Formats: sequence, structure tokens, C-alpha cells
Amino acid sequence: MEDGQYVPGSIYFYAPDKGAPIFFAVLFAASGCYHIYQCIQYKSWRLTGLYVFCAVIFVAGFIVRELGAFDYTNLVKFIVTICLVYAAPPLYELANYNILGRILYYVPYLSPIHPGRVITTFAFISAVVEALNGNGASYSSNRSLPQSKQDIGRALIKASLLIQVVVIALFLLLAATFHKRCRREGITARNAHLSSALHTLYASTALLAARTIYRVVEYWSVATLREGDSADKVSAVVRYEAFFYVFEASLMAANTLLMNVRHPRRYLPEGTGTWVKRDGVTEVEGEGYKDTRGFWITVLDPFDLWGIVRGRKGAADRFWEEAGPGVDGEGAGEGSKLGKGKGGAVGDGEAV
Repeated sequence: MEDGQYVPGSIYFYAPDKGAPIFFAVLFAASGCYHIYQCIQYKSWRLTGLYVFCAVIFVAGFIVRELGAFDYTNLVKFIVTICLVYAAPPLYELANYNILGRILYYVPYLSPIHPGRVITTFAFISAVVEALNGNGASYSSNRSLPQSKQDIGRALIKASLLIQVVVIALFLLLAATFHKRCRREGITARNAHLSSALHTLYASTALLAARTIYRVVEYWSVATLREGDSADKVSAVVRYEAFFYVFEASLMAANTLLMNVRHPRRYLPEGTGTWVKRDGVTEVEGEGYKDTRGFWITVLDPFDLWGIVRGRKGAADRFWEEAGPGVDGEGAGEGSKLGKGKGGAVGDGEAV
């Protein structure tokens, strides 16, 4: 039972629980295996393959944490588990960016941004966050380094966490803007699949945001601590391991299980070349968006503001106006034609 008192010699401050890491390692392993099955079933490796990778990272992180629970004075094990557990959540965010891009491809005429630019732009930001996270975690957790180096590590992690909060806010703003347009056009009212995909994305983002806020609070609470400070100056967030398992492990486990239960391919077509017409029901297959600009230009100018200024953005971009006939099919529900990547008239899917 935790009492909030410092355990002599422990790098964690407390004596880590020996059972919880096993539970979460098994849980993430099971979820990851099911994600592999779903990627094969739905042919969705490009869309949801990151969930498999994240599960592997978490399993490795909790295995090392279990080893560290029996050797809580071992600095190497502590650093490895911290780096692994911190690395996976930003990749969950990257997976959400990918899913939002696919949602925007599904209703391209209401997208505030070129759908393909969602993943490239946010992936670039995520790479920066991962670099800050990795370096910060290795510096701040290495107690053998001078205090100044540990402070640099904490500053890097705080910067990465703040960037994540800002990016999550921008991501939600983008999704909400698109959602508002769909509601105004009445598309979400007639297309339950689209509503389900968006609500699932909001739920996942809320879990990730809660975890990020927890990390911000945790690091701000130790920012002023110095070597030799008494244990009573340490925040309860650091002194009690339960905070880690509630606001980190449990929230991330809930996120991966959420995507198992409400897999994006249950609601979205297999490829980006299928979109729904303005009636919100009839699906059309075609080439979809084509952006002839260079990769880095699309990253730096995802909205093609320069093209708008120069008057290049116009009727040529509205490929949906010249779309062919819709794909015939019955109402799509779970396991329907939509779930297998084929078109159909949608509207009878699972709603939230």
C-alpha cells in the first residue's frame, strides 16, 4: 500500500507495483494482436497500422517497468521504461491525424484543408514532439547527470507537452469546423457512419488530451525541485504511482480498446478515392484529390494559401462536381459493403 513516503534508493520515489505492469503488458498485447487481425480483415494497414506499433511499444515499456519493479535502483531500466511509455501517446495522436484525413477525403467538398495535408503537416509536428520527448526523457530521468542537464531534459519535455496541447486544440478546431459544415449541409444527419467516425475521433482525442494535461501537471510540479529537497515538497502526482496508472496507462489502454471496438474502417471506405455525394447517401468512386505541388511545399503551405492568392485554386479542384454515378448498394452497417471497402448508399449504420 502506498503511503506517499520516499522509498530509500528508489529512482521512482516509491516502490513500483509488481502486478500492474503485467496486467497492462498483457492488455496492450491482446489489443495489439486484435489490431493486427483488424488490419488484415479491413485491409487497413496504412490507416490503423500505427495502433499495432504503439501496442508493441507499450508492451515493451511495461515489461521493462516490471523488471524495474524488482530493481527500482536500476537507472537504465528506469530510463528505458520512461522513454518507451512516453513515446507511444504522440503516435496515437498521429494515428488520429491519419483518420481525420481519411474522413475529410470522404466528404472532400466540405474539407477546410486538403485531406492529404492533415497527415503530412501534423506528422512533421509529431516528429518534432517525439524528438523533444525522447531527448527530454533521457536527460530528465538520468539522475547521474548534473542538475543543469536534468533541468534541460525537463524543459524539453515541458515544451513537447505544451506543443501537444496546442496541436490537439488546433486538431479539434479543424475537426469541429468540418463537422459544423457537415451538420449545416445535413450530411451527418443522413450518414450515420460519418457521425460515428467523428464521435470516435473526438473520444480518442479527449483521452489523449487528458493524458497530456496530466503530464503537464506532473512536470510542472517537479520543475522547481532541486537535489536535496525534502520529500514533503514533492507533489502527490509524483509520490503516488496510482496517478500514473490512472492518467497514463488506463487512458492509453482505453484509447487502444476504443479503436478495437469502434475501428475506423467500420465507418470509412477502404481507399481515399471513394467519397459521398452531397445527398449524404450516395457514394462515388474516382481519382479524388490530386496535388501536383512538391512535398515540402504542401507541408509548409497545407491550405495552399499561395495558390489562393495567385488565383490557381478554383473549379479544377472541384473534382466531385464532375463525378460519375454513385455506387449502388444497400444501406451500410457493421460488416457491410462499406466495411469491406466498397461503396454503397449509406445512412443505416451504427450511430453514436
